[in-house]
Amino acid sequence: MKIHSLNILRLILPMIFLSVSSVPAATHPATGVVENLHTTLLTVMKEGEKIGYRERHDRLAPVIVASFDLPFIAKTVVGRYWDTFDSAQKAKFVEAFSRLSIATYTANFATYSGERFRAVSEKDLGSGQIEVKSQLIKADGGEVSLNYILHWGDNRWRIINVIANGVSDLALKRADYTSFLKSKGFEALLFKVNEKITQYSNKTAD
Repeated sequence: MKIHSLNILRLILPMIFLSVSSVPAATHPATGVVENLHTTLLTVMKEGEKIGYRERHDRLAPVIVASFDLPFIAKTVVGRYWDTFDSAQKAKFVEAFSRLSIATYTANFATYSGERFRAVSEKDLGSGQIEVKSQLIKADGGEVSLNYILHWGDNRWRIINVIANGVSDLALKRADYTSFLKSKGFEALLFKVNEKITQYSNKTAD
């Protein structure tokens, strides 16, 4: 029995389209940055009480530094005041802000109660930025939306903002830091940042 070539195409093409559509889209490298952060956080949380603050800090520090563009964030949160800092002040603030960021994660991700993270989607925002949407699923089933904004710099993707349930961490910090600088100045801000780091370590050290 002869089968016309057009009929063969009609049989083959749907199979081709089916096989292509069943292949999952490749995960964007920016999503990999977020997922690696989440994996590390969960691992540290599960061992948190056993290993103590110092080891949690030491495990989280390299991942936080690699995942976040801390110098960029530090510059952004002080807004126009950045240009008023001299080179030594800029270096001091970036260093202190980075230590505070690590201390904050160390203190806030100290115990595990059945939480898990779930990746939702990724979106190209243009201008070298990607939004990675995810969720923190709490033990009681409640959900916290976590949208990460990453940008491309130094040949890698790094987080520059976290939006939790619609609230921008970068915007909150910028409002807080610029207000403090306006009223009290650089040295007072640096003292406050270092004081907060000490409070975190003293409160959670065990």
